[in-house]
Amino acid sequence: MLANHIPEASAVIMREAQSLKLLAKSLSQSYNQAVEAILKISGRVAVTGMGKSGHIARKVAATMSSTGTPAFFIHPAEAGHGDLGMLESERDLLLAFSNSGQTPELSVLLGYCLSRGLPIVGVTQDRDSLLGRNCDILLILPTISEACPLGCAPTTSTAMMLALGDALALSLLTAKGFTLEDFHKYHPGGKLGSRLVSVGKLMHSGPEMPLTSPEQTMDQALLIMTSKRLGCVGVVENEILTGIITDGDLRRHMGPGLMSCLCKEIMTPKPVSFSSETLGAKALAVMRAKGITNAFVLDEQGKPLGVVHIHDLLAAGVG
Repeated sequence: MLANHIPEASAVIMREAQSLKLLAKSLSQSYNQAVEAILKISGRVAVTGMGKSGHIARKVAATMSSTGTPAFFIHPAEAGHGDLGMLESERDLLLAFSNSGQTPELSVLLGYCLSRGLPIVGVTQDRDSLLGRNCDILLILPTISEACPLGCAPTTSTAMMLALGDALALSLLTAKGFTLEDFHKYHPGGKLGSRLVSVGKLMHSGPEMPLTSPEQTMDQALLIMTSKRLGCVGVVENEILTGIITDGDLRRHMGPGLMSCLCKEIMTPKPVSFSSETLGAKALAVMRAKGITNAFVLDEQGKPLGVVHIHDLLAAGVG
């Protein structure tokens, strides 16, 4: 019979959740100062930490870099062996994580930054520690024991560091007006890159576009729709899209006189459309909400550039 480890796991998770609630309530003006200090620098954020704090620092640097704040990890133990050259005086800022604040490996890095006027943001539980005394802006972590039953393994402390690093990165993202389009520039690959691809890269354009005129009869329009195999035909007047005819429109108007009707009598006017820069994920959400399977991509004047089908979005991994 399997032993039940769930109560212990739940206790650890609840302990870490408690630490995050304390952290959220403890934020003060120093947090605002830290965000503003990072916004002011012309260089990069050098994020550092030793041991488990170092692992957190690496993640924070990666999150900042991917959300519009250039950052890199600098190992405190390697700093005194040449890595100090990674820092640019009067341009960069040091963001240091240390729960105790007494990590000896930080001393060389702190001394270098102090001597060259690089701003230092410290994250620690002890304001009287080496880090606490030598930083320009101090972010204090709430005092709470580790979730480890021995009280040793970094758990609640690293959970708070990670959350605080994420908060800083996203506050900076908001302050800089970082957009989904900006995000896509840094995430072109994988599933995330697929979700952020624009419809302009997925649309059927040129001779693949099914187009007709308002005065065209439906028998001719149906031939165009069938030959293009996109389940729709765009109705264009003076090069501007004025409506769309879909399989649904055909079903709604089904009758003996349908083929002799004019397209303008059958079309849905002012159909849903997108610009070529619209993200695939946004287009998919709109199409699902509207219950449609295809939409035209238009330029600023309303001229058709292409057609995007919901199957194209799904095949590209957008959904």
